[in-house]
Amino acid sequence: MTEELRKHRLKRLHMRSMRRGIKEMDLILSAYAARHLAEMDGDALDTYDALLNENDQDLYRWVTGQEPAPQQFSALIADISQTLQRQN
Repeated sequence: MTEELRKHRLKRLHMRSMRRGIKEMDLILSAYAARHLAEMDGDALDTYDALLNENDQDLYRWVTGQEPAPQQFSALIADISQTLQRQN
């Protein structure tokens, strides 16, 4: 992937992080994206991109620990949850 394409992908993922269905996920994911997207490799970006396709209510329950995240997202959700805890 060329650097320009990576820049476009990062911008797209950041925008999708900010424009969610519920305000809580807008805030959580946009803060996470701003802090972490630029340092992610291609595989991590693929996982984050797939996560953004999930339902906001499910994401919120996973991030807040109300329900366990699916295995493919568990490490990413744990990282997002830690970022959320550091914010508060």
